Amino acid sequence: MKRTLIQNAIIVNEGRTVPGSVVIEDEKIAEILVGEEKASAPCDEIIDATGCYLLPGAIDEHVHFRDPGLTHKADIITESRAAAAGGVTSIMDMPNTNPQTTTLEALDEKFALLSEKSAVNYSCYFGATNNNYTQFAKLDKHRVCGVKLFMGSSTGNMLVDRMASLRNIFGGTDLLIAAHCEDQGIIKENTDKFKKEYGEDVPLSLHPLLRSEEACYRSSELAVQLARETNARLHIMHISTAKELSLFSNAPLSQKRITAEACVSHLLFTEEDYRTLGARIKCNPAIKTAKDRKALQEAVNSGLIDAIATDHAPHLLSEKEGGALKAMSGMPMIQFSLVSMLELVDKGVFTIEKVVEKMAHAPAQMYEIQNRGFIRKGYQADLVLVRPDSNWTVTADCILSKCKWSPLEGHTFNWKVEKTFANGHLLYNNGKIDENYRGQELRFR
Repeated sequence: MKRTLIQNAIIVNEGRTVPGSVVIEDEKIAEILVGEEKASAPCDEIIDATGCYLLPGAIDEHVHFRDPGLTHKADIITESRAAAAGGVTSIMDMPNTNPQTTTLEALDEKFALLSEKSAVNYSCYFGATNNNYTQFAKLDKHRVCGVKLFMGSSTGNMLVDRMASLRNIFGGTDLLIAAHCEDQGIIKENTDKFKKEYGEDVPLSLHPLLRSEEACYRSSELAVQLARETNARLHIMHISTAKELSLFSNAPLSQKRITAEACVSHLLFTEEDYRTLGARIKCNPAIKTAKDRKALQEAVNSGLIDAIATDHAPHLLSEKEGGALKAMSGMPMIQFSLVSMLELVDKGVFTIEKVVEKMAHAPAQMYEIQNRGFIRKGYQADLVLVRPDSNWTVTADCILSKCKWSPLEGHTFNWKVEKTFANGHLLYNNGKIDENYRGQELRFR
């Protein structure tokens, strides 16, 4: 049985940062050694992590890997490799593919694809429609991470807009309901108004006004109301406005039935960035004001926001042409999500302990993932070594996503992902991916 020692690291875990080492044995964390403590038995492999921080692998509970049916722009192989290169060891894939993951048959097919193709650990959501809530009782809650509910129309048009259907969905499962919240009526009203002024396409700078603060707030408010009425487990994804934050609590995560996610893009960009980055940062809900971004960053620190994810959503650059109504919404972010948040640590926005909490610990807790998300003895050895003071620049040739572009091209990072371990296996090592390794299916309590 192979024993691997990662020694001389700075371990960040559960609010503490300490020098130490970790022993991996049989896919799991066998020993956590603090300071100069020595391993209890000899190790077959020793990795010197001097100068590096050792973190639990990030868990991205919000990705669109586009497989099946949309594989011209992304697929599970390419995007899971991008995840590994970014220090993300587990993902949860969204249902707006072709076919949509809204039947038990499509769900089984999605799991089979993930098993065959994913380099990192995985699960996927079952997509809610206006009339498939009767299938919820047949879902295996130890396999399926949650039910995805589009309360606003986005890529794939899986909008659920009937109040009776919404009540059936919220009252029909004890699985986590992950909701995309934007009020379609308000969006249509805004769209009609701007079309009269600008024609069939609308300037990209108006995207935050089409998908407005009020559209986000009204829909999120309704979701929270329905969750409270039914005692449902609700997780509202990609919060984009300061106003929505009033709907959430900063109680300890273990006490919450209603939680909130912020995406890397909304923590990095503001509407001013449309001038230079254009449709590369167009996403739903829209990137909004600097005031909104600052409020989201503060909410991560205060506990109003529970998790940081990516909403990794690749499109071809040719699909990103046009204005607010024609350019497709979504961007590839997973390869650079962790280093982007570590950059905000350098800027004093977050602590490194907070980044680990929101990108690893909290997703594991919210979704009740078995034996992952923490550096604990007996847990799966999903780990990432990151090195500070290691400048490198994002260029097209280093992008592993199939679409081969990023809104961060040309940006120089100070942090670098050096090694990513999935289940104790060295999956990513200084630019090289083990293309033969396949991750494990996540299990939920």
